[in-house]
This record gives sequence, C-alpha cells and structure tokens, in this order.
Amino acid sequence: MAANHTHQTALEQYRDRAKVYDLELAAFEPIRRNAIARLNLAPGDAVIDVGCGTGLSFAHLQQAIGPSGHIIGIEQSPEMLAHACARVTQGGWTNVTLLNASAEDAAIPITANAALFHFTHDILRNDAAIRNVMGRLKPGAHVVAVGLQWAAPWAWPTNGFVWLAALRSVTCMEGLDRPWSLLAEAVGKMEVSTTLFGAIYIASGTTTRPDQ
Repeated sequence: MAANHTHQTALEQYRDRAKVYDLELAAFEPIRRNAIARLNLAPGDAVIDVGCGTGLSFAHLQQAIGPSGHIIGIEQSPEMLAHACARVTQGGWTNVTLLNASAEDAAIPITANAALFHFTHDILRNDAAIRNVMGRLKPGAHVVAVGLQWAAPWAWPTNGFVWLAALRSVTCMEGLDRPWSLLAEAVGKMEVSTTLFGAIYIASGTTTRPDQ
C-alpha cells in the first residue's frame, strides 16, 4: 500500500473516531498502565508517546516522570491531537511537546529515555517510522509496544474480535501475527506477553548500551 494512501486512510479513520476514542479505549486502561509501568520511567525522564492519540497516556506518564521530565507526543491526526492539546491544558502540564506529524516525519527535538507505542499497528509496520523514533532514543532506553494481534488459529471468537477491532483502527492487517517484529529488529530481544485470550500483546525491550 502506498504511503500517501495509507496516511490518508488513517487520517480519515481517526477523524471519525476522535470524538469517541477515549470511550472506546476505556476498557483497556489496565493494559495501558501495565505498559507504562514496563517503561521503568524515573523523575526527570523524557518519553516519546508515539501515536499519542488524544493523550490518554499523559496522566500516567506524568506520574512517573514528574514536572522535571518531558513528554513528546507524536500524532498525525489533527482531530486527535486537538483533544490531546485540550488534555494538556486541563492538566496544566508545561512539560509536554505535541508534534502534529507522522511518526516517520516528526522532528523529535530531544533524545529520550523511553518510547511508548500504544495501539499503533500502522506505525509499527513502518520501517521509516521506527528508524526515526529509535534514532532519538538514548542507549539503554526502554521501549514498549502494545496492540492487537492474531490469537491461535483455533481461537475463532478471539480472532473475530481482533478482526473487527482492526477494521476500525488499522489501515492494513499485514503483520498482525507478530506486530512487534520490525521493532524487535531495531531494539534487539523483546519480551512478549499476551492478554485477553491472546488478542492483545505487550512487547518490551531495551536499546543497546555501548558496552553491550
């Protein structure tokens, strides 16, 4: 699929979802908290929230990094980013930088200690996006990805749920068997666990340190 077509499809998809996105993802908040915990953030850390959507992760990230930390939120949908901006204003957070850009084109202004990919399948299947984000991470940075995946072939009800959810949230179902595979090539070894009967994965890893 051509990149421009993919971007346009995603923009149209999330233009329609922006108003109800928070409600749609409310049931997945425990998974979000689990993913953020795996980032092992400390006060003062900088974190890249890749495909930040409406900013649902911001409050949890703020609790971990404190006012001396920094959040870089990347989101290509103007409608989704408008909600994220409102959330930042409401929270009174002055340590959040929002970038209205695709993940591959975003000019990330700092090097970060961590990166979160929360339900960002299209981004995770984009080599250029991964290279751009990984190029702005410090050695030893924690990387966590969460999203939909195909369950075992015999798990028809679970895969039915994945299929329906993917129709609403991704532009291409390529890679749903191992959505984190391109990220793992960039990071190295990643630990992967699943939840919701195998429909959701959490993959976590650490970028290579100079002495490794």
